[in-house]
Amino acid sequence: MLLAIVRAFLVVLFSIMICILGLIYCLFSPRNPRHVAAFGRWFGRMAPLFGIKIEVRFPQKVTLPQNCIYIANHQNYYDMVTAAYVVQPRTVTVGKKSLLWIPLFGPLYWLTGNLLIDRDNGTRAHKILSQIVDSMKKRNISIWIFPEGTRNRGRGLLPFKTGAFYTAIAAEVPIVPICVSNTTDKIKLNRWSNGIVIIEILPPIDTQDYSRKQVRGLTKYCREIMKNKIDELNAEVAKYESHVI
Repeated sequence: MLLAIVRAFLVVLFSIMICILGLIYCLFSPRNPRHVAAFGRWFGRMAPLFGIKIEVRFPQKVTLPQNCIYIANHQNYYDMVTAAYVVQPRTVTVGKKSLLWIPLFGPLYWLTGNLLIDRDNGTRAHKILSQIVDSMKKRNISIWIFPEGTRNRGRGLLPFKTGAFYTAIAAEVPIVPICVSNTTDKIKLNRWSNGIVIIEILPPIDTQDYSRKQVRGLTKYCREIMKNKIDELNAEVAKYESHVI
């Protein structure tokens, strides 16, 4: 119990420090897309506080594209420590507009250059997707999207929404899937070691041969690839941790 209290205190303390220092730093170059990856690394460095070790794998003999749409599975709040750790340079994320109202973190999320959309307004969201395409070309950036649209909370990979895939086709950029092994019910703050979390970045998927009419096929294809890989990673983690224990 004492370990959980100490960990919770340190996580809150470090999170507040990162947000305050980040807000001050970003005021000198607001909404610069370089900031997202930089502060993602800072949050990712808190992994040892949760008793986890993060292992990152990149595609072999493949260079990640300069501009693309990154898609990742969205599990829970621990994504701020795991998935955030692998955000690539000049990549910004797309989040709910309501994130802005989270004390300290919300303003930092916006000031670092991330994009906020109103998911309750379908018409407005469609316009924002068009703006995202323009922003990618003008700002020379990549976009990170959670295609499930919400945290799956251990329910497995949820059905994908098509927004990320429409955007990739419209912007004529590849899609790069990012798969994170399971963290739901894995991390116990009162347990010293919580094992490993494997994050694997898969090879880019070319979208040039897809039209907007084929977006659902592309969406289904990407989800299948990610589900298979996540299942593989979970099996690997379980096997590794069974030997360690």
